[in-house]
Amino acid sequence: MGCCDTPGLMAIEDALATMLERITPIQATETLPLAQALGYVLAEDLHSPIFVPPFANSAMDGYAVRLSDLQSDTPLAIAGKAFAGQPFIGEWPVGSCVRIMTGAKIPTGCDAVIMQEQVQLTDAGVVFTSVHAKPQMNIRPKGDDIELGALVLAKGARLTPRDIPMIATLGIAQVRVFQKPKVAFFSTGDELKPLGTTLADGDIYDSNRYGIKPLLENFGCDAIDLGIIPDCPDQLKATFLRAQQLADVVITSGGVSVGEADYTKDILAELGEIGFWKLAIKPGKPFAFGQLEDAWFCGLPGNPVSAFLTLYVLVQPMLAKLAGHSEWQAPQTIPAVTRSAFKKSPGRTDYQRGIYGIENGQFVVESTGNQSSGAFRSMSLANCFVVLERDRGSVEIGETVQIELFNSTMYA
Repeated sequence: MGCCDTPGLMAIEDALATMLERITPIQATETLPLAQALGYVLAEDLHSPIFVPPFANSAMDGYAVRLSDLQSDTPLAIAGKAFAGQPFIGEWPVGSCVRIMTGAKIPTGCDAVIMQEQVQLTDAGVVFTSVHAKPQMNIRPKGDDIELGALVLAKGARLTPRDIPMIATLGIAQVRVFQKPKVAFFSTGDELKPLGTTLADGDIYDSNRYGIKPLLENFGCDAIDLGIIPDCPDQLKATFLRAQQLADVVITSGGVSVGEADYTKDILAELGEIGFWKLAIKPGKPFAFGQLEDAWFCGLPGNPVSAFLTLYVLVQPMLAKLAGHSEWQAPQTIPAVTRSAFKKSPGRTDYQRGIYGIENGQFVVESTGNQSSGAFRSMSLANCFVVLERDRGSVEIGETVQIELFNSTMYA
């Protein structure tokens, strides 16, 4: 008896554990210019080849001094100037100071930098008023940010807009990264029509691909859109065969339910194997996972919210492991007090769409309204999921629930 014939629904935790256990990260790597590496996963530890900063420098606009020259109230002559990129060069006589700007290299022998607001310029020189100078005051030491040889980013880190300029400060022009997973996806159904066409009676526009593609790209994948495939077994089979040659993972939207025209599950059984089908999740129960001869397979439900949700909750961590993104973490879950009621029946973990806020230091959440799996407006309005446990029933105003804040892939 196969998984699809087994009575009952698989728990989300078991499904995700099964998927992650079977997935092996991609090992192929490439070396990219730093400017092209955003979103890729590092294939090796990144150590700093230099000190950052590479020399001690001034944290202020002011005057470089030797503390011994401040023992008396005698004005100090200005021996010269130091700017960023233009260090002070030459003799620095005793009893003088150096005019210095933020970021400029500290002159040899300097003990401190006095900010310009604490001095007076006179004809006799610079007078330091009410100054309690301490050794190394307003001086950024060499290596203050990053030491030579320090581990900056570990293998498995996905490069973000915060990482790229930091790597650039190290003078690193190229990085070795894992190749991005290639994911081919398509929608199935005779009722689906492309944007820009006129709908006939019973038709709907295919919106799922417009949610799948940006999420896949935000997950760090190369997304290959194969369009809409009608409910024709021969065309579906041909598309599966083509897709597995193009990609590491094949994702379908629709065709994994129990309708007479849902052929995807049968074709998958012919071309590969079904790991599981039907989960204790709402929305998204008819989610399928398996393997083709040359690619992994994830079958998303056809309803828009169900497809988007299962891609985010179940497929995202799988793709993170495939990409070698070992530092990926599940979205944060936080307790919140309800400001509206949530309808639910026990039996499935329910991901309802909510809007959270903070009142008097406490997270609160309310429903986005219509929670139907076909009502995508509820997803568009949301900033979190309200995760209601499998055995839990309806929730009244004032109860505490767990909310899962959207991670950055929902906003990029």
